[in-house]
Amino acid sequence: MTAELNHILKRLTGIALLFAAGVMVISAVERKESSEVVEIKVNINPLESGNSLLNDKDILNTIERSFGYPLTALPVGEVDIERLEKVLESDPIIANADAFIGADNAITIDIDQREPLLRIIDNNGLNYYLDVDGSKMPLSKHFSPRVLVATGNIPPHTPDFMQRKRHLLKDLFELTMFIRNDEFLQSMIEQIHLNNRGEFTLVPKIGDHLIQLGRMHDMEDKLSRLKIFYKEGMPYEGWRKYDAVDLRYKGQVVCKR
Repeated sequence: MTAELNHILKRLTGIALLFAAGVMVISAVERKESSEVVEIKVNINPLESGNSLLNDKDILNTIERSFGYPLTALPVGEVDIERLEKVLESDPIIANADAFIGADNAITIDIDQREPLLRIIDNNGLNYYLDVDGSKMPLSKHFSPRVLVATGNIPPHTPDFMQRKRHLLKDLFELTMFIRNDEFLQSMIEQIHLNNRGEFTLVPKIGDHLIQLGRMHDMEDKLSRLKIFYKEGMPYEGWRKYDAVDLRYKGQVVCKR
């Protein structure tokens, strides 16, 4: 009986220790959840250029505007991290937001910014960016990225424009990607103009001429002819000799004075 009693006592002791440990864990969790948020740490990952379109104050203002109060006024247990991330990701400059509460009761927020691809200044006075996914972005008061500029008769942005079979904004986006993905063209072209007939004209960084592309069809071939002309023909003739370089005719580069 003594051995059996010892066995029972050991089991009861083990259960008591487990219970006590559980109470301590629950107590610690409750203390943590009832303690206030001590600070908000914001980490904004820079753009490829190393600059940022946002700063910490912008992030904190967005949070306070949405929640109605600073999160440092809340106990840790009342902070809705999922809602916080959704609020931040609703900002058109923010691509992704990840937040967590650390052991020090600080909220850490990691921000990925959208990467501007093209600045649009249309005939209706709208002025905004398209990012590399085709999303619309507002201008930033902190930094103006050096990207291609598009002007002219540009149709309004709609979230589904990239899914449309035909859409001039989609054509503009694809033309911009052609230029962006070619190191030579990216170094040469600074502006795209779209006229009311749906025809594209490029404005180079060097010289006074314009580059007439016409409509979007055969654009890869047109830009290939332009590169060959710039590399083999233009240096010998001089950058200021022509008023226009016309690529609208198949297989030709027509220069106009």
